[in-house]
Amino acid sequence: IKKISSKTPIPNSLSKKFLSTFLNILKINFKKDIKISNFGSFTNKLSPRRIGRNPKTKEEFVIPARQRVTFKASSTVKELLN
Repeated sequence: IKKISSKTPIPNSLSKKFLSTFLNILKINFKKDIKISNFGSFTNKLSPRRIGRNPKTKEEFVIPARQRVTFKASSTVKELLN
C-alpha cells in the first residue's frame, strides 16, 4: 500500500481499496487461471500430502494436501525488474 501511494499520486486509503479489490478478485476466481496481459499469470496448483518433521523434537507428522497460488511474471515485467 505504501509503495503504491509513494510511486503514484494515489493516496493511502485509495491504494488500500485498490489492493484489497485486486486480492478479492483473485480469491473469487481461485479455481481458474488468471492472466493479466503485460503483467503475468496466477495459477492454482495442488501441493501433495507429505511428511513433515519438527526439527527440534524430530517428531514426524502429516502435512495435508492444499491448494496454492503461483505467479509467473510476463517478459515485460521481467525486463522492468532486471
